[in-house]
This record gives sequence, structure tokens and C-alpha cells, in this order.
Amino acid sequence: MKIKIMAVDDEPEVLDLLKTMLETRGYKVLAIEDSREALKRLEVEKVDGLFVDVRMPYLDGFELTRQARESKLNGQVPIVMLTGLDDAETMRKGFDTGITFFLGKPFTRERVYNLLGATKGPMAREQLRYVRVPFRTTVGCNWGYPIEGHFKSDSQDISEGGMRLNPLGGLEVGHGVGLVFTFPDSRRLSVNAEVVRKVPRDGIGVKFVALPTKEKEAIQRYVSACVKD
Repeated sequence: MKIKIMAVDDEPEVLDLLKTMLETRGYKVLAIEDSREALKRLEVEKVDGLFVDVRMPYLDGFELTRQARESKLNGQVPIVMLTGLDDAETMRKGFDTGITFFLGKPFTRERVYNLLGATKGPMAREQLRYVRVPFRTTVGCNWGYPIEGHFKSDSQDISEGGMRLNPLGGLEVGHGVGLVFTFPDSRRLSVNAEVVRKVPRDGIGVKFVALPTKEKEAIQRYVSACVKD
């Protein structure tokens, strides 16, 4: 699965050059010239990394970064700022607004590739946070405190953040629920979750809440193995 990067720069020549360099390394690139369009896309489309120019009309790189950090989908992605300004004030302001790395202009192929060496790990990690993989097992669901109800549901898929279950067992969005299920390696997990949406055919989407470290690592290993396969 290719890592997806959004690149935002109002200079078409620069944007095309960066897009070509990134695609040569196997990345999927969403190239956008208008920072307003970029912000709209960030609200509805998941990316794994973001490259932004420092000086742009409408929203400059600092403001685009600030608002990107407030995005539910992309608030934690690594962000690279493209800038010909290497003064301390620019870097301070960049880090304050949420920039992760800087790439000086004009950039060369070597500098871009060196930067990718530093960013690939964090971007791959971001990709795995949201990717959903098939996962079928019976899940025990307890709701209420003290326990008011119990039912069994079937999982459809899983991600590091949650899973999809069917049937919904009468739960509504906002309900808390305890889940107990077993992985193919016979590891038994017990986690807390919250219903965040209903899905077609009597299903629900739940997000994990305060996931313990061991349970989180077990889910990460499973998702990662599925993606590699």
C-alpha cells in the first residue's frame, strides 16, 4: 500500500518537480496549488504526510498547518514546510504551528530523498493508524455500569482505532461498550470502546477508548502483518 502525500504549493513548476521526485520513490501524491482547496480536502480525505509551501496566497503555510493540526482525520500527520527562509524566526514559528520538518528551497533530488529517509517511518506509522483490514471473529459486548446488557456480535474489520461490528445489539451512537475477542494467535483481548456511528445492515462502528499498551501492540502487529501480506 503506497504512502499518500499531499503537496501544496502555488508555483506549478515547483509542485510538478516535487510530485515527480516523490512518485519516483513510490509515493502516491495529491498535488494542489490552492491552499483553500487543500484545507477542504484534508477534512474529508486521509493522507499520510503533508508538504506545504511557506508563502502562498489565501492561507500561507503556517495557517494551513495550524488548521491541519485541528483536523480529525489528519491532525497527527508529519508536515514538511518548503521554504527559502532559513532564519530562526521562521523555524520557531513553524515548529510552534506544528511543522515537523523543513525542506529548503530550491531543493535538489538528493535533499528530497534524504528528507524522505527521515519521514518515511512516521508517515508509514500514520498510514497504519487508520488502515482497516478484514477481521472476522465473535465479539462479546457488555454495556452499562454495572453491566446492564450483554450480547454477541461479529466483527467485520479492525484498525488501530476501532472495529466494525454486526449486529449492533440495540446500542446507539455515544454508548460505551466493553469488548472481548480473540485473535488468530489465540490472544484474548478485553478493551473498552464507544459507538461512533451506525453502518448499513444493522452494524456499528466503534472506536477504542484508553487502549492498554499490550492490547494496542497486539492490534498493531495484526494490522501491520495484514498490510504487508
